[in-house]
Amino acid sequence: MRVKRNLPDRMSGRRIERLADTLAALSEWSGRTVAWLVPTLVLVTCCDVAMRYLFQHGSILLQELEWHLFSLTFLLGSAYTLRHDDHVRLDLLYRSRWLGDRYRDWVNLLGGLFFLTPFCLLAIFGSWSFVAQSFLHGEGSPDPGGLPYRWILKAAIPAGFALLLLQGIADVLYRLRRILERR
Repeated sequence: MRVKRNLPDRMSGRRIERLADTLAALSEWSGRTVAWLVPTLVLVTCCDVAMRYLFQHGSILLQELEWHLFSLTFLLGSAYTLRHDDHVRLDLLYRSRWLGDRYRDWVNLLGGLFFLTPFCLLAIFGSWSFVAQSFLHGEGSPDPGGLPYRWILKAAIPAGFALLLLQGIADVLYRLRRILERR
């Protein structure tokens, strides 16, 4: 027999869902924004290849821009990937017939709390001094003709992991709500 929840329980469930929706919307926005880096990367790569093979003139700036765009795409797009459940996962057990939706919710909840959250926090706090030193020294490319302001790329490390952490929190909240609704 199911017991009806009182109004405050339903209200807190709505608040949790609103918070999770807000965090997920941020991931959606960042992913759609970062998606524009992919055609830009293709264009830069085509220009670089054309310059090298048709005109025998390579450009360090274009090569560095390629790996900067590639890095930004993956760092800032990871939250979007998690949001849409398109990330890499060992599906041997997760998608098997032995593990139902209820257990998958528990796997995602515990994985988000005990693996994703600590890893993201470690990456954010671990990279902070790395980014600060790069900014304070005005780090640029060591190669002549390379890109200046390398600290901008390095700042994408804590930013990308912060976005991933926020999406992980949203996912944990969604899973928690689903688990509590099943009670």
